[in-house]
Amino acid sequence: MTRHALIAVAALWTIAAAPALAQDYDARVARVLKATPLIDGHNDWAETQRNVAGDARWTLDLHQLDPAKYNTDIARLRRGKVGGQFWSVFIPATLPGPEQVKETLEQIDLVHQWVVRYPDTFALARTAADVRRIHASGRIASLIGVEGGGQIDKSLSVLRTYHDLGAGYLTLTHTRTIEWADSATDVPQHGGLTPFGEAVVRELNRLGMLVDLSHVDEDTMRDALRISKAPVIFSHSSARALVDHPRNVTDDVLRLVAAKGGVVMGNFAPPYISDAYRRWSADLNAERARVGTPPYGGLFIGQPERAAAAIVEWQRVHPEPRATLAQAADHIEHIAQIAGHDHVGIGGDFDGLGDIKLPEGLPDVGSYPALLAELMRRGWSDADIAKLAGGNILRAMEAAERVAASMTGANAENAVVPTSQPSTVSSGN
Repeated sequence: MTRHALIAVAALWTIAAAPALAQDYDARVARVLKATPLIDGHNDWAETQRNVAGDARWTLDLHQLDPAKYNTDIARLRRGKVGGQFWSVFIPATLPGPEQVKETLEQIDLVHQWVVRYPDTFALARTAADVRRIHASGRIASLIGVEGGGQIDKSLSVLRTYHDLGAGYLTLTHTRTIEWADSATDVPQHGGLTPFGEAVVRELNRLGMLVDLSHVDEDTMRDALRISKAPVIFSHSSARALVDHPRNVTDDVLRLVAAKGGVVMGNFAPPYISDAYRRWSADLNAERARVGTPPYGGLFIGQPERAAAAIVEWQRVHPEPRATLAQAADHIEHIAQIAGHDHVGIGGDFDGLGDIKLPEGLPDVGSYPALLAELMRRGWSDADIAKLAGGNILRAMEAAERVAASMTGANAENAVVPTSQPSTVSSGN
């Protein structure tokens, strides 16, 4: 056979083999997710329903929603082969404490109502065993995560109430430093956790709730890792070695998380996975300040039409860079390389990004199989994909459950700290 003929045969084989290889990845993903539930650590669907639908959220048909408004609906959850989801019950950190408690309870109630209204699709899960049982039944295990320590309003009694209603983790802060913990995106005031913050971590351990360190600053991370008896998680954070955003996790902390048996669940938000997007976003905010877009002062203060037109022109000249599925995979790979394949998960942050465009290739909750297939193309084994998809977070949950069982009757550990913290420290809110 001539050289040209060999080249032609090779080309034909490549064309024929490509679809077959794609089918192999699809089949592998399907096999993995049939045996192991895919569990995402963080989805803000409840808050988005509140913002978009208002009171209509209580009766909203969740089967198929407008993709311009929602990243999540039942049809796309099924397409994404989702087996379990930590539904975030997020409340803005700017609200007063009592209002945060009230609205957190409403968000928890909304998740419960999904389960009541769609019993063939959702079931409430509190334990790893619950998740496995619900997944085996063909339904989606619905777990609850409270996204911000301010939502307990400085009260361990409120925290215990959330637990009794099904909450499985507490994110120690959100975007603002609170009276007992420093946030990654606010001015630190405490050097990590206060004594009451330490008591919160111990109470989370006693209850069997996971300590979530997404959104907290590094001193708070280190304090929580030192104090917690159970594995900790980052429900939706990425790798700081790749994008130097304070919401991401440094390699040093990744190693500490692994030593504790914890899990870092990779985020898909462009500011955390694309350095080009992070820099573009900072430049856009600087331009808004320069031209006078509210709440900033600037060139066109008091002239909102001129300020808005200036921003449109700036964005025309400086188009928004797009993050990609490959970048999300890069962060997951980095976490696995530093912490190990036993300590990485998925925390997409769907329905939590407002107007920010999701990465190309990851538009909604239907796109998890594409991410897993990309990692398979990079050489990940089915066993490692299973760990990433859900095996690791289930192991962390089981470890937290064992710690809680060992602490039964251990209220005395918190006796040195009052049930609620006196309001004697500036909150920064």
